[in-house]
Amino acid sequence: MKPHHCLLLFLGLAVNSQKAISAGYEELSDIYGDEEFVSIASGVSKPISKAPSVASVITASTIKKIGAIDIDDVLETIPGLHVARNSIGYQPIYIFRGISSDFNPQVLMLINGIPITNLFHGDRNLIWGGMSVEAISRIEIIRGPGSAIYGADAFAGTINIITKTSEQIDGTELGLRTGSLDTTDLWLQAAKKYKAFSISGTLEIHDTNGDRSRITSDAQSFLDSITGTTASLAPGPVSQGRENLDGRLNVSYKNFNLNTGFQIRNDGGIATGIAQALDPHGRASSKRYNADLSYNNLTLTENTGLKASISYLQTSQEAEEDFILLPPGTTGSAQNSIPYPDGMIGNPEVYERHYRANFSLAFRGVARHEVMGGAGYYFGEIYKTKEEKNFGIDPSTGLPVYPGSPLVDVSDTSFIFLNENQRENSHIFIQDIWHLADDWELTTGLRFDHYSDFGDTTNPRIALVWAARHNLTVKALYGEAFRAPSFAETGEQDNPAFLGNPNLKPETLKSYELAFNYKPSYDLTLDLNLFQYYWKDIIQFVPDAGGSGTRTAQNAGEQAGHGIEVEAVWQVNNTLSILSNYSWQKSEDEQNNVDAANAPEQQFYIRANTSFQNGWNATLQANRVMDRNRAFDDPRQDIGDYTTVDFTLRKSFLVDQLELSLITKNLFNADAREPSPNGQPVPAITNDLPLAQRRIYGEIRYKL
Repeated sequence: MKPHHCLLLFLGLAVNSQKAISAGYEELSDIYGDEEFVSIASGVSKPISKAPSVASVITASTIKKIGAIDIDDVLETIPGLHVARNSIGYQPIYIFRGISSDFNPQVLMLINGIPITNLFHGDRNLIWGGMSVEAISRIEIIRGPGSAIYGADAFAGTINIITKTSEQIDGTELGLRTGSLDTTDLWLQAAKKYKAFSISGTLEIHDTNGDRSRITSDAQSFLDSITGTTASLAPGPVSQGRENLDGRLNVSYKNFNLNTGFQIRNDGGIATGIAQALDPHGRASSKRYNADLSYNNLTLTENTGLKASISYLQTSQEAEEDFILLPPGTTGSAQNSIPYPDGMIGNPEVYERHYRANFSLAFRGVARHEVMGGAGYYFGEIYKTKEEKNFGIDPSTGLPVYPGSPLVDVSDTSFIFLNENQRENSHIFIQDIWHLADDWELTTGLRFDHYSDFGDTTNPRIALVWAARHNLTVKALYGEAFRAPSFAETGEQDNPAFLGNPNLKPETLKSYELAFNYKPSYDLTLDLNLFQYYWKDIIQFVPDAGGSGTRTAQNAGEQAGHGIEVEAVWQVNNTLSILSNYSWQKSEDEQNNVDAANAPEQQFYIRANTSFQNGWNATLQANRVMDRNRAFDDPRQDIGDYTTVDFTLRKSFLVDQLELSLITKNLFNADAREPSPNGQPVPAITNDLPLAQRRIYGEIRYKL
């Protein structure tokens, strides 16, 4: 039976087995249904349909229903957002509306409103290692620019992860999940309240051997073909095992709120290898610690509210076991005839610290206006870099490192891949929400940022929201955004392939959107979003003149895109709900006059959830990814489309105190692949990056 036939059969059985539509909805639900409120769009909590942006909210309840194990399982359900993979460690690439790049610095991720961007590559962390979901209360997502609110990197999209507090944790819960790929998950969460004081915490353990799908060729395969060696380990499996330990603690007292957390990643496989050559032995680790203290008083006086926060984030990217860039027996290049008996080994490590302070003041003393202004300061530093390798120049002798030599420590020398560095940023912003009339609301905002390393940038936004009818809202949106160059792009050195450029400018984006939210009845919501954007000064590594083989970062690219997103949410009756969305986008690489690479031009997603008698609950979802283009100079055939189907079945016992679940991912064992990078003269991994096939997990939750 085909996947879509199975889904239709499931829907038909569910509809026929349920009761008639309930007539007992509350009066408020007749107007708003179960609409979520969102604050990520403006700092002011509003229903999603009235928020001055195109936003989505996923709650903990939905996360559990769909059987999500990692945050990427959740984000793939959002229209206009696709989760691709980097060849290094299979780290996620969040593609919003056709905007794609290898390290994905164009997407800002926040945890409780605090950025977790790293300076090295401008991403979440090169050794991200996934993020478990049990500590998550809700996820708010903006599609489109957000720099007028959040500054750098709120470019193609913004993802805010809000963790659970004592308001969301009901007593104490223990959980265990185990299944395919030798995966075991354990978690414990608990909360306690006493008058105005509350404390809550979540501890999560994730241990897996990871998927071991095979690739047929790698970077060493091509090198073997031109040097006569036989060193490649391909065909062979990718390496994706890891051990994760995550902890979250929340303490609140009146208007004060303290969040602390850690994300420890050990024994992390690096998938296809650092240099796209299979490395089954290399292991990566990372340690991330965060703390933020906030004060939030919306009624400081009759007409004013105050928000203030300070935060600290410390991160690392470490080599736990040697990274074997090219395997034993390689010569490293066609110009060298001497093989490396242990392979070419390089162990770059990066350690970072980030400090932030922000405050904002809201004023409601002017009729029909809500004015907000504020300022902030950021200091970030790569305070330590380390590197050991068995190739290149030995700084103690000034001579080349001979194949077979022990590792040479080039830390604190001019031969290290990246120097220690720091960045300061200060900003001011102002925002006005003007209630033009009962049915019209105009939000305008402007943010000015000063950077210590590349200067100033100013980014405006404007959003006009019209409640055309009681059940129809129309939005017209304009926004600008920028993306700060990463330290790798400005300072990478002593690299045989890529070199940094300290004279880079930020990437910029201008975006236009028209959005409609229509509720023909209390049980049906329809959304339609139209967008167009212009992405300029794209930072790319451009081949250097003279045939040196190196590439230097330049503001060299431009891309323009437009598209449409449609979503329908239907509460069929009091036990069955259906959600479906479809996205289409067309983006052009204007530098080469071709369709932009790697991002899906079409996506389709559908999910049905039904509750049966006696505590049973079932969710079936399907995700279709279509029409991804190769880079203009990539000789391979088109990237294959794929459809994955997931199924989750849950049963509650003892008045919801005990819950058992069966979770199946990729139910029909689809051959799903994400595009591997293009390369010169040929792509290193020719048959793309295979995703995991069918996985089955059993889960138990118990509330004390």
